[in-house]
Amino acid sequence: MSQAWCTIESDPGVFTELIQRIGVKGVQVEEIYDLSEETLDRLQPVHGLIFLFKWVKDDASDRNLLSGGAPGVFFAKQVVQNACATQAIISVLMNAEGVKLGPELSRIKEFASALNPEMIGQVIGQDKVLRTVHNSFSRPEPFMVEPDEKATEDDDAFHFIGYVPVGNKLYELDGLQPGPIEIGEVKEGKWLQVAKPAIEKRIQKYSQKEIRFNLLAIVKNRQEVYTAKIKKLQDSIGKGEGDEAKQKAEIADLEGKISQEKDKFQKWMEENVRRKHNFVPFIFNLLKELSQKGKLNEVVKEAQKQAELRMEAAAKAKAKSAGKDK
Repeated sequence: MSQAWCTIESDPGVFTELIQRIGVKGVQVEEIYDLSEETLDRLQPVHGLIFLFKWVKDDASDRNLLSGGAPGVFFAKQVVQNACATQAIISVLMNAEGVKLGPELSRIKEFASALNPEMIGQVIGQDKVLRTVHNSFSRPEPFMVEPDEKATEDDDAFHFIGYVPVGNKLYELDGLQPGPIEIGEVKEGKWLQVAKPAIEKRIQKYSQKEIRFNLLAIVKNRQEVYTAKIKKLQDSIGKGEGDEAKQKAEIADLEGKISQEKDKFQKWMEENVRRKHNFVPFIFNLLKELSQKGKLNEVVKEAQKQAELRMEAAAKAKAKSAGKDK
């Protein structure tokens, strides 16, 4: 178990801290709820996308699978179970332009440059720093169970893949495939317009009942983006260029956004602390104390009563809604 990778939650706060702790600077992760042009423009510059979906067998035979690799594309096969989240993130970061990788990823990229995809996957899977940071986000469990070696189509197994532009091409990087998948040509740097139909097509391949998808964007740190815009506006005001009143209003708006980003990062930090904290001993001791004082049955009955009330309320709300639809 010491060499195992755990499953981690698909969450922008988790992924942002993970990226920071492996030494990458100046980026963060944002969740995307729609692929509208307005949403994507708001997050610019976007380094890459991470897509989470329920895994089904996919041989990629109907797509442009480059088994021999692609020039300039860092691609690693996933050879370690449960590492797909971190591997998808690393795949995007290693191929993104203008990202400060930090010493750990820079070392791996330099060392692995001459290796084949499977060997690169071995390097990532066996890297102690990456595994330790990844596993630090595991949820404490009261019982430890050895994972199965491989998921089957009957399991609720979820998988992460990356989308990232390299040169004038957009690639899908799926560690379960033998190589990168070329999605299409990118014109004038507008790769998100190429990624949108590819992701939508992937979603449509699944059953209409399957709604468990998650799309995240690795973007430039928003505070840095807003700070740069403020400086540009201040320089413009200093030179007497443009509408000063309008520019000052824009600066105030950007300062408000920076404040919101700081609050969001603080919230993410607090949530991650709670994720990592082991509440199991506290819960066991609480139940033990309640039992010793003869109050456990009373608490259980009250909990059952509250659960029944919630179910009744939900049933009434559903019936009411059905009545309106008729």
